[in-house]
Amino acid sequence: MAYLDIASAALFMLCLGIVLAAILTLANRKLYVYEDPRIDEVEEMLPHANCGACGKPGCRPFAEALVKGELDPAQCTPNSRDMTEEIAGYLGVELGDHTKRVSRLACAGSSLVAYFRAEYSGMKSCRAAALVSGGGKGCTWGCLGLGDCEKVCEFDAIQMNKHGLPVVDEERCVACNDCVEVCPKDLFSIQPVTHNLWVACKSLSEGDEAEHECEVACTGCGRCVVDAPEGLIAIKDYLAVIDYSKNELASTVAIERCPTGAIVWMQDRKTLKGAGAKKILRMEPLPRG
Repeated sequence: MAYLDIASAALFMLCLGIVLAAILTLANRKLYVYEDPRIDEVEEMLPHANCGACGKPGCRPFAEALVKGELDPAQCTPNSRDMTEEIAGYLGVELGDHTKRVSRLACAGSSLVAYFRAEYSGMKSCRAAALVSGGGKGCTWGCLGLGDCEKVCEFDAIQMNKHGLPVVDEERCVACNDCVEVCPKDLFSIQPVTHNLWVACKSLSEGDEAEHECEVACTGCGRCVVDAPEGLIAIKDYLAVIDYSKNELASTVAIERCPTGAIVWMQDRKTLKGAGAKKILRMEPLPRG
């Protein structure tokens, strides 16, 4: 009797195993999702930075989008040109626009040239300071210099200089957008390196008022507008604004007469000011308060 019970149980388990195997085989056929083997190959050619600069959450989703033809290889800005060309050749697609994009800071108001009218004491964070009466800087729109951008950058592309202003290393920058999101003053933006003409200011204060708080602020004087090709630069709310749809017209002519050096020419990791810009000779920060 015991033998029959064991045999019955074994037979039942065998039948159950066969049925479950059949169900799993059927489900696998019905639910199977084909994945293009090229995705793995393309992913291996990517830098595995998972920085999000391409607009995707990581390198794997970017590889999937490339294989589907939704994006161009050049949209991976951290990748080397050689490897990007290899991906394009492997997939048989166009390279796309390979213009490098970097983070740019719309402020030059370091402690050498800009006043702090109040002393902030608390967590060393721009976002925390900004919640306390704007952070204490005389220029409401200016950089607070507490380095949230430096801390959040995973690629060591931002360093705070000795006068409390972030400096972007364009070689290291991958345009991941983290500094853009963390800055409480919205001073960073992602720009093609071909945008050489740059307004290093966001102050909307009028003329003398702006310069009273920061010696390198844009005063809205309009000299750059007069000197630049028509339509390239306009003054809006006392601030020079560049129309980058006309970027091919840009040249250093527009910066030459800027009295504060607020509008600059950025190229080959150098920032040039015009001949008319005032010279800042002091070596020590301005007094606070």
